Amino acid sequence: MTALILASASPRRAELLTQIGLSFRVQPANIDETPAAAESALAYVERMAREKALAVAGQHPEDLVLGSDTSVVLDGLILGKPESDQQARETLNSLSGVTHQVMTAVALARGEFCDTVVSVTDVTFRDLSDDEIAAYVATGEPADKAGSYGIQGRGGIFVSELKGSYSAVVGLPLQETADLLAQAGYPVWQGWPGGSKENGT
Repeated sequence: MTALILASASPRRAELLTQIGLSFRVQPANIDETPAAAESALAYVERMAREKALAVAGQHPEDLVLGSDTSVVLDGLILGKPESDQQARETLNSLSGVTHQVMTAVALARGEFCDTVVSVTDVTFRDLSDDEIAAYVATGEPADKAGSYGIQGRGGIFVSELKGSYSAVVGLPLQETADLLAQAGYPVWQGWPGGSKENGT
């Protein structure tokens, strides 16, 4: 029976897969995540998701491997995880009162075959005060988050509008992920109570 592997150490992605009833194991991929020269944010997240999935799929050619990558993008610039509290404050200040994009790619690989899709969501922040930015950074929540915020946590109060996929902003676009799995003969619903107990082939 085909197994499903998540090629990511992100607890948020694991939680999202569990939320939709999937059984899987976690094996993070070890790849170079340096952006290529002149590489667009869209191309970068798609390449990262693909390389993560293929790196693990090479070790488990009979299994399905999900890779994913998320970038927060402002005016074409990728906002990574902050390296300090000061950088987190600066990033949040730059996001205050404006719209940015969250690009999340998901890739599904088996052996050398890999299919990918990218979800792009527009996220608008209300105006943020210096005091609330400082208070948010002091919670420690921004430390491991692209763009220095987590929409599923305290950072959710900053969002005034969202156009696209909420789950993609958290870390994994669920509809797109389910579509990729269904196309590979692994429909998510088969594992639900009342569905077929056999996943995959």
